[in-house]
Amino acid sequence: MLLSTNKTAKHKQAWRREKDSHSLPEVFSSIKVPMDGSFWKKLLAFSGPGLMVTVGYMDPGNWATDIAGGAQFGYTLLSVILVSNLFAIILQYLALKLGIATERDLAQACRDHYHPAVSFGLWVLCEIAIAACDLAEVIGSALAFNLLFGIPLTIGVLITALDVLLILFFQKKGFRLIESIVAALILIILGCFGYEIIASHPDVFPMLKGLLPQLKVVTNPSMLYIAIGILGATVMPHNLYLHSSIVQTRNYPRTEKGKRMAIKFAGIDSTLALLFAFFINAAILIVAAASFHTSGHKDVADITVAYKLLSPLLGAGMASILFAVALLASGQNSTLTGTLAGQIVMEGFLHIRLKPWLRRLITRLIAIIPAFIVTMISGEKGVASLLLLSQVILSMQLSFAVIPLIIFTNNRLKMGAFTNRTFTKVIAWIVAGIILTLNLYLLWDTFFKS
Repeated sequence: MLLSTNKTAKHKQAWRREKDSHSLPEVFSSIKVPMDGSFWKKLLAFSGPGLMVTVGYMDPGNWATDIAGGAQFGYTLLSVILVSNLFAIILQYLALKLGIATERDLAQACRDHYHPAVSFGLWVLCEIAIAACDLAEVIGSALAFNLLFGIPLTIGVLITALDVLLILFFQKKGFRLIESIVAALILIILGCFGYEIIASHPDVFPMLKGLLPQLKVVTNPSMLYIAIGILGATVMPHNLYLHSSIVQTRNYPRTEKGKRMAIKFAGIDSTLALLFAFFINAAILIVAAASFHTSGHKDVADITVAYKLLSPLLGAGMASILFAVALLASGQNSTLTGTLAGQIVMEGFLHIRLKPWLRRLITRLIAIIPAFIVTMISGEKGVASLLLLSQVILSMQLSFAVIPLIIFTNNRLKMGAFTNRTFTKVIAWIVAGIILTLNLYLLWDTFFKS
């Protein structure tokens, strides 16, 4: 009994060590929450982190899979986007709950809980995943610069390095400003795709039917492959680390009552924001289905090809331009949040405190260097292959973030009164099981299928 008590005390001590070392310490608890305000004022105060996380669910890596799905199979795979979004809502809720209840982000929680060798391994895997995600974002921005202004891809890749300086400038002005910029870029993407949907005149009833899961999604190998790609591109591992950190930027009472309030409003913010991601991903697929599938261009799976075909097929001169504008906004938004995620992961796993400019420069170079080399050697064809590889790498990493997250939020020693209830535990493990199974299939199909 004494041994058990000592082990429990040691475990609690390990979980709480370095408690003064907050996640993103420069902005921790920096945004005031009006405790005596109305429901809507409190919700407004907590709004922001959800939109920043949403960016990862509509980044350029999603575009290729959504375009391919719509072009090949019409509206059928809309149900996959819907299911993926439901998975995202569940997992992001667990991430924000972990951050608020324990005041540790997911990276810090892993460092507290696991042996240093295991924690280091998880850090390496996470850095690889962030680099893969950043590749898609850097390439997406470079493609947008090329399509809109004719800037060579290699130069476009280098321009994305300026994001490091932008983040440093904006964060000095307050974290709320970064959230506002992200929100503005999301509104631009929404506006662009609102126009695309109107111009493409989608068939309403087939579109609604596509939201219902169909057996052929599983029985048709080609359809299943793209469906898994959509899932892999939608649920981003770095978002779980990001969300568990940035919810701590709110200044609320760090009591059980205060944390319950924070979880409630952060959960509403996250769920509402992810509905925007669903609309945008669904819009990309709908536009591809209405433009390419119905006109017989079923082999379109490339962003550049989609850009060139949109205006001629739809008879709308602005369709291609707004498509590229939305791509640029998506790429720039994703690099902002991706760089923050890189900072959170490096500081959380390794407890390394570097100067802000150096820390972010390292994160950005991890993505820029391979993207620059590939674009310089292979051009657009190499870029398309690199986008596909980035999604496969993300699929490999996802379970290494999801499983620890579920383990931690199920653990009463760590979560106390905020431990997941039985129903939540069951749902979370079902989601994790589906993600793991589908991603293993994707990896087997990619590397071993003849």
